[in-house]
Order: sequence, then structure tokens, then C-alpha cells
Amino acid sequence: MGQDEFIRVGSPTEIEALLEQLIQPGGASLLLEKTGSTPLPVVVMELSAPESMVLDITAVREIVGELKRGIGFQLLGQVQGKMIRTPFVKSLQIETQEGRVRCQCEYPHYLEELQRREAFRARLRLGMEVGAIVRGIEAGGDATVQGDLKDLSQQGCQLELPSSAATLLAEAALVEIELCFPNGTRFSVQAAPRHKVADSDRQTLRVGFHFENCSAEQERKLWFFVREIERESSRYGEEADVGRLPSTLFQSQSVGAAAPVGRRNLLAYPTPMARRLARVAGYLDAQLLELQQGDGIDPVQLSRHADMLLQLAEEDIEALLFATRCLGQEPLLVRHGLSVAVHVLALAGSGSVPRDVRKALAASAMVHDLGKGLLPPGLLSASPFGPDEYASLKAHVELLVQRLERCQWLSVNIMRAMVTGINERLDGSGYPAGNEGDDLSELARMGAVVDVVDAMRRDRADRPAWRIDAVYRHLLKSPQQFDPRWVKRYVQRFGLRPVGSLVRFSGGALGWIQRLDQQGKPFQVQLTEEVSPPGEAVGEIMRGDVTARLGEMVEEVAVST
Repeated sequence: MGQDEFIRVGSPTEIEALLEQLIQPGGASLLLEKTGSTPLPVVVMELSAPESMVLDITAVREIVGELKRGIGFQLLGQVQGKMIRTPFVKSLQIETQEGRVRCQCEYPHYLEELQRREAFRARLRLGMEVGAIVRGIEAGGDATVQGDLKDLSQQGCQLELPSSAATLLAEAALVEIELCFPNGTRFSVQAAPRHKVADSDRQTLRVGFHFENCSAEQERKLWFFVREIERESSRYGEEADVGRLPSTLFQSQSVGAAAPVGRRNLLAYPTPMARRLARVAGYLDAQLLELQQGDGIDPVQLSRHADMLLQLAEEDIEALLFATRCLGQEPLLVRHGLSVAVHVLALAGSGSVPRDVRKALAASAMVHDLGKGLLPPGLLSASPFGPDEYASLKAHVELLVQRLERCQWLSVNIMRAMVTGINERLDGSGYPAGNEGDDLSELARMGAVVDVVDAMRRDRADRPAWRIDAVYRHLLKSPQQFDPRWVKRYVQRFGLRPVGSLVRFSGGALGWIQRLDQQGKPFQVQLTEEVSPPGEAVGEIMRGDVTARLGEMVEEVAVST
């Protein structure tokens, strides 16, 4: 295997960005698809993604006849010191205007970029999980932290670690990194931490490491891992190579294998259902990052995790409702999307609603707000939130709709109701289209109620979280905006003290409502002494006639989760 290799670039956003850098005199060359041809100077004039490009071939007009006969050609160019090339494309039309010869040709659906072997970084795509254990060498290996591999080269890697890793990294000039692949393969190497980027919302650190003291055998294995990651990655994305066999590194071990290594592996959750829901949250978190890097919603992963959420709801909807209040380590957009999805499933019911409809509802609701992650930084936390900020906010809907184009299994009507209709209001005061009244479907009306209840129960830059009774009063007093039928159905389904509420009892105790009986009274409560989201330190669980022991429920204590 040579030291230099071409790596495929399949993202439409990346393709267009690279081609735009060729739009300058001397920026591109043309290589005909025939033996002995040499690169010829041309100028890239226009890009019309994804249909065509326009080239100025005046300087090499002698090739017009060959292009008209259908001979293919590649475009070559230099971008940021790296050579890129298109696959072979063909001319669509050639015309002469004012002495200039212009060739309209096919638009490339991928590019190839020449990479130096030692510098090439293979990025793990959504659905590819490799855990990492970081050990402090100076501390004798006792101090460890778990994280996720994000990219790998022969010279180093980038890991995503919990914020708590900052202490270990501050004390260690050199660490040992053990990579843990899904098939059980493990690889250890020494590395020095370099750049660090903190994400306070996600409570993570992105850390770049440079490998140190590598043996020849370690270098050989690293290159193998890099190529296998790139091979597996080619099976995902816009130009997925679905015919390529999966890498054995990413074929999971059999059932009963040890728990996977990763950033979330050591996080504490108050209930088993919360830990299971955290797997779906992890997917949404990773999908949000993929969107921010220019990719779309992955249709396979969305389908897989919508099935997972539906299965959890069918097993125990009350446990799942409480679990949505237990994900404090996740980004707000992830927590909100999951809570809306679970409450939509609970409100829609399972008796007469077909499973494929419930799956589409869950999928659409899960991702409905991820477009906000593509808005300018700081917009969502702006205070005050004025007309200019509101105008910018509206863009998140269309940004997400564009990224859902590959999800052809998803019902368009359900997606539109949950992603766009959820932000509309009966009086036309919503967005993005300002639709009103009869223009809003039943699903959109239901979604709007679920969405606003969850949003108002969370802290915002300009106000603290509301108690549920205040939220209900607001909705019932706003029939011009929210369908009263769906408001009443919501109240009837979830009650005045919903599962997931922190309640003060007349005896003075504080407890999280985990289950209600058929009369809406607390049947299972987990006691706590803190007014904070449910965590590992919650106390005794009480079941049965709770009010006989704790007294009547006096009030809900608002807690943003």
C-alpha cells in the first residue's frame, strides 16, 4: 500500500465548498479519459449543484470535438495544499459566446482528495462506536476515564471525554489510551494531550492527542484501524457504498458480552429505564453533532432508534415518562425532543393507532428541534429575546426539513405535522408559515400542546421553569392559540401531578412521582431531600397508599430537567 491515497468526499456540502475554491484562474485542470492525456488548463465558471457545472475551455478549444463525441474527463485542482479530483464526467452542452467557449458538464456526486497517509484522519460516522479508556501514566494507571473515539490517524486521535477528565489531563503530560472496538479488539498506545475544547451544554471535552513512542507494530496496526474506519464510514452518508462488506472491527460481540466502553458507560441513572433511554439520547446527541458538521439525518439510525423508543413505550410507558426527567447530562435539545416524543406516544395511545404511525410520530418528535443546533451560537440564550432573534429562530424548521430528505421511509404528513406544524398556532401567530385554523392537522394541534407544556416546564434565559398547574392555566386561557380539546385531553391523560413531578406532601416530605394509580393518585414515589433533577442520590422508593404515609400532595415544586 502506497504512502499516498485518494479518499472519497461524499458530503454535498463539502463537495460544493471544495469546488468553489477552484473558481479562479489557474484553479483547475482538465484530464481527458484516454491513454497518454495530460492535464489541460480550464476555468470553473459556475456551479449549479447538484445538476451541472460550467467551464471556460477557450484555451483548449481543440478538445471540443472529443468532448462532443462523449469522451469523459476529470477536473483536477489544488485546495489548501491538497489535490482533489472529480470522477469522470461528460459534457452536456458546448457553446461559443463572444469568442469564449463554454462547456456545461455533469456535476460530480463525489470528489476524491489526495491524503498523505500519515496525516489522513478517519472520522467515525453516526452509528460507529469505538470506546476509549484513558489512563494517567504518572499516577500509575490508577486514574482512568472513559470516552468515545471521534477520529483517528497514524499520528494521533480525537476523543470525546466527560468534563471530569480535565483533572486527569491537567496532571498528566503523557497518558495511555486503550481503544475498544465493538468486536472486542483492543489497542493501547501512549499519547500526549494537545488541544482541548470544552462544551458546557453537553458537559464534554473534545481532546486531541498525539501518539508517542510508537513501535513499528503499533504503526502498522494504527494504519489498519484507520483504513477499516474509512472502509466502514464509506457505507454511510450521502454516497453510501452499500455493496461494501462491513468491517469486522464494527461487528458487535454476542449477547452477554461486557458492557461497552464509552463516555456514557459510567454515568449514573436513577432507574434502569433511564439508562436504556440514555442510549436513544446518545444517538440524538451524536446526530446533532453530525448536523452541525454538514450532514443530514441518517435514515437508518433514525428508524432504528425510533423502534427502540417505541419498544420502551410499549414495555412501560410510566417508567419511560419518568426517565425523560432523568437525563440531566444531555443537551437541552436532546432532552426536549425525547420528552415531546414520549408524551406524544402516551397521548396518542396505542390501541387504535397503527404501529408505523406511532413510529413516525416518535421519530419526527425526537428530532423536531434539532434544527436549532444549526442557528447562530448564543441565539437561544439571548435575553431579551426580541423581534430580530425571533425572526432568526424561525429558520430552524426549514434547516431541519432539508436535512430530513433522505428519510424516505418517514411519512411526509406526519413529519410536517411534528416538525413544522408543532410551531404553528390556531390564530396564525406561530411559525414558519403562519398557518391557522383549518390549515392545521390534528397531529399538529396535539404536537403544539405537548411541545409548549414541555418547554414551559424548563428554565429559559428570561424566566424559570413553570409549575404544571400554571402551564395548564395558561393553555386553557389561550383557546385562540391552542386547541382546547387537546389541552383537555392532555390534562386528563397526565393529571395535575404528572409522572415526573417533584411534589411536596403535607407531612413535609419531597418525592418524585414515578407512577400514578387509575384515580391519578401517587402509587410509587421516590423520596429526595434536594430540589434538583432526579439523580443517583434519590432516596427510598414508596409504593401503594403513599398519601397514607406522607399526607396529601400540597404542591408541585418546579424543577427544570
